[in-house]
Amino acid sequence: MPRQARLDAPGTLHHVIIRGIEQRQIFDDEKDRENFITRLGEIAVDTNTKIYAWTLMTNHAHILLRSGIAGLPKFMRCLLTGYAVTYNRHHLRHGHLFQNRYQSIVCDEDSYFRELVRYIHLNPIRANLVNNISQLDHYPWCGHAVLMERIKHTWQDRDYVLSWFGKEEGKARKAYRQYLKEGVSQGKCPDLVGGGIVRSLGTWSAVLTLRRSQDQLLAGQRILGTGDFVERVLNDSSQKDKHPFTSIERRKRMRSIISTTCDKENINIEELRMGSRRGHIPHVRSDIVLQLVKDLGIPLAEIARELGVSTSAISKVLRRSDESIWKKEVSKST
Repeated sequence: MPRQARLDAPGTLHHVIIRGIEQRQIFDDEKDRENFITRLGEIAVDTNTKIYAWTLMTNHAHILLRSGIAGLPKFMRCLLTGYAVTYNRHHLRHGHLFQNRYQSIVCDEDSYFRELVRYIHLNPIRANLVNNISQLDHYPWCGHAVLMERIKHTWQDRDYVLSWFGKEEGKARKAYRQYLKEGVSQGKCPDLVGGGIVRSLGTWSAVLTLRRSQDQLLAGQRILGTGDFVERVLNDSSQKDKHPFTSIERRKRMRSIISTTCDKENINIEELRMGSRRGHIPHVRSDIVLQLVKDLGIPLAEIARELGVSTSAISKVLRRSDESIWKKEVSKST
């Protein structure tokens, strides 16, 4: 059976877990770890993916992220493929490095964001890589040290994480560290690494009922959140797949949206397609792009051809939209 697409859309919060094939190590030395986090940061910036928490162990890694305009699959493909190639070259080996597909857990931010940050950042203590919080403060292969300002990675969104713990950075950092300290005795917390849907819906019979009606849940993927959140994610995914468009239907819908919007805004459609930046045409063009991408999922290249602009111009529109959303969210939290 072919693999189905993951549950993902720009702005989705994911807890990603990467494991080595046959439980083998994926980080053998500091050069490997530096290589991985350098790639993680560069690709995150390029794709506008927000990184909130992360930790590198020996045979696996955890990342809490919010997918950008490229989506999670493309981000992970770039990260893992590039790292595997350089790892194999560095260690004179061949073949697969990672275990099947990475595991991605779609997370309910309101209910689980703080818990997930804590769970991920405490992994080095649970694995005895460091002995206590004081050592973790300086541990370079975990996002906790970035939040504590002991190391600096500008690609990690430390401001957003700390905004969950207070409005002033100093007090927020202190509250975050205390919250982390309180979690040391909690153990492994298996419900945060794949059991969320069972806990949310109550029993496997409820899960199986959803699976029979909506076969969107993948073996390597879970949804962590309240029952309402789980059902909403599955329903949204199901609705997206109920109306698959042929290329002809997609083109008709795209042109209908463009024509309707231009009529409403009193804009000449040919002027729009010629790339004009007169008056409020750029703003209208951006609105059309967002509709076509987020509502219909039309590929960027198709939209670019229809609107007479470059694909990179379409990407810039989406990037600006994402940045605006995140700034609003941070503002609400402060």
